Amino acid sequence: MPQIFRARAVRFFAAASCAAALIAGLPSAAPAQATASSILSESPAYAVAVEDVVAKVGTHAVLRVTLRPREGYRILKAYENRVARFSAADDGVAFDAKMVRGDVEDDSLVFAIGVTPIKPGKHPINGVFRVGYLQGSNDLSMVSLPLIATVTGAE
Repeated sequence: MPQIFRARAVRFFAAASCAAALIAGLPSAAPAQATASSILSESPAYAVAVEDVVAKVGTHAVLRVTLRPREGYRILKAYENRVARFSAADDGVAFDAKMVRGDVEDDSLVFAIGVTPIKPGKHPINGVFRVGYLQGSNDLSMVSLPLIATVTGAE
């Protein structure tokens, strides 16, 4: 009996040591303090331009976001390029739709996201782009990129 207990204890501590080493190597779970442009500019395929919105509380507005392919990349037009999973940090913004498809305009993907501020003040919003791109003649990829923007409700 003591040998079985000892073997189990050794396996438990070995597993715990491995788990601790893995957790120590993970990035911090602390919230990022970066701005939208610094986070979004890290995409190798797309440069992202966000036009934050200011509108009177209760008035509909359109948040425009443009994804321009970087040199050497092209838009994967056959893919359903979209942005979804919208949320506002303080529930101060209503969204027209749960998902918005991108339109190809002048070799860029343009997303027109309908929003309505429902509270006064600045409201950070976010979402997730799911877009595709081509690099070279054979390399195609689909990636997820964060949308981070601000909708301001004016009185």
